Amino acid sequence: MVNLPEDFVRETRLVMGEERFNRFLGAFDEEAPTSIRVNPKYALAVGERERVAWCEEGYYLEGRPQFTFDPLFHAGCYYVQEASSMFITHVLRTLTIPEQSSPARTCSLCLQRTRSLSHLSSLNCLDLCAAPGGKSTAMRTVLPEGSTLVSNEPIGNRAQILLENITKWGWPDCIVTNNYPRDFRKAKTKFDVILCDVPCSGEGMFRKDPATICEWSLQNVEKCWRLQREIVADAWECLNPGGLLIYSTCTFNTKENEENVRWILDTYEAEALEIPIEPEWNITGSLVSGFDAPVYRFIPGITRGEGLFLCALRKQSGEKLEARSERFDERKMKGLSILSPLTSHLSPLKIDVSYADALKYLRGEALVLPPDTPKGMVNICYKGFALGPAKNIGNRANNLYPKPWRIKTTHLPSAAPEILKL
Repeated sequence: MVNLPEDFVRETRLVMGEERFNRFLGAFDEEAPTSIRVNPKYALAVGERERVAWCEEGYYLEGRPQFTFDPLFHAGCYYVQEASSMFITHVLRTLTIPEQSSPARTCSLCLQRTRSLSHLSSLNCLDLCAAPGGKSTAMRTVLPEGSTLVSNEPIGNRAQILLENITKWGWPDCIVTNNYPRDFRKAKTKFDVILCDVPCSGEGMFRKDPATICEWSLQNVEKCWRLQREIVADAWECLNPGGLLIYSTCTFNTKENEENVRWILDTYEAEALEIPIEPEWNITGSLVSGFDAPVYRFIPGITRGEGLFLCALRKQSGEKLEARSERFDERKMKGLSILSPLTSHLSPLKIDVSYADALKYLRGEALVLPPDTPKGMVNICYKGFALGPAKNIGNRANNLYPKPWRIKTTHLPSAAPEILKL
């Protein structure tokens, strides 16, 4: 049995109740499920695997393969993501917004005439605390065509990881930034959808990452809920009238969850939105007596995934969220730190290589390409999927794969893990 902090056990038992808490504890005796989300940019199959119920592109795997040694993973064909976090795709696919302006006091009526986000165009969206990029890559694939997604991470080294994952995912109109939430407020940049997947005490990651158990404390919970309110306050100022703020954590306590949502509703002209779910998903609602706003909890042992809490809120202002007639312009982000892509796949010349050579490339080694390969810039590919650029000089191709992305291990397998069926 896992050794959990006494304060956490006491507080969480009170929040969940005895029956839920015992089911949660039982999850620590089970192996955490491994899941991937396939990139819909490609026509890929995953074989006879169980689908994640709330995500069309999500699948559970049996066991945990060595993803590092799969070139298709590095090519952005799929993203390894914990299943609960994929719920963001369902949220964005099913949320609706008012078609016509309506006073805030009659906001319940304005929902009588709504349309899905997918029927809008050119939405400007922000993932405010985005590293490593799982929710950002999920968001981008379900946003309406023509939308722009700004993926932001305040911490520098984490922002570089975010940049790598966004680049590999390969979707257009994505901008990676390295700023604090207050910087967006100062820049007066406005967005239609803002995801605040805020830093939290990480209770929902205890099973997946036992190291987070040692970092937990009641003092950290206090620090987190205060920081989360500061982030939301900055984000709210950046939200367009009628816009959507999605608040999420990967923790269980009510201070960082229900109490923060209650604070948002009390402080701002906000409406918590209902998200349609199926009973068999076993998603838990509010655990605070007398607080019945639509919130969504994923609890290991009850829901098949790790811990997640989410609430979607609309900015009530008597104005409607409309399709934008112009594309998002980086010049509107004056004063913000925008990261440049580390590599590009712009070369039209694609050279397919073997599995062994694909691993050599991912390790940063030079390759010897077929003798009829033209000199100059080429795209190194595996099974038709681009890994990155190289410069062919004739007797060899110099490796231009970014150093921070390279595989470090020297023990390489002879065959690729069969995760996707091509």
